[in-house]
Amino acid sequence: QVQLEESGGGLVQAGGSLSLSCSASGRTSSSYAMGWFRQAPGKERNFVAAIVWSSGSTYYTDSLKGRCTISRDNAKNTVYLQMNSLKPEDTAVYYCASRAQFSSYTKYDARGYDYWGQGTQVTVSS
Repeated sequence: QVQLEESGGGLVQAGGSLSLSCSASGRTSSSYAMGWFRQAPGKERNFVAAIVWSSGSTYYTDSLKGRCTISRDNAKNTVYLQMNSLKPEDTAVYYCASRAQFSSYTKYDARGYDYWGQGTQVTVSS
């Protein structure tokens, strides 16, 4: 199994920035890529960004492209999500997740991820 722990959430004003971290432990060799998802109250869990451990290839949702950057530190088994120009509609619980190399679901689909962190709350005030 892979254990994931997010940190870095909090309250920020609109226009501000926030950096989230996700530390992976356990059987990290089985993790091919990491993703960030977010879920607002009463809404589905939606893809934010993903990164491949080995190549560093990155993928973003269109709604956040240009406002967020995903990165990784392989030595620390940690993935980061830097978010800028935050808007109130970015308010959600942000989850990191681990994905194996082969899956029936795309990297944009939450069903394609095997392990999840507990989530960290991001609140953007207007």
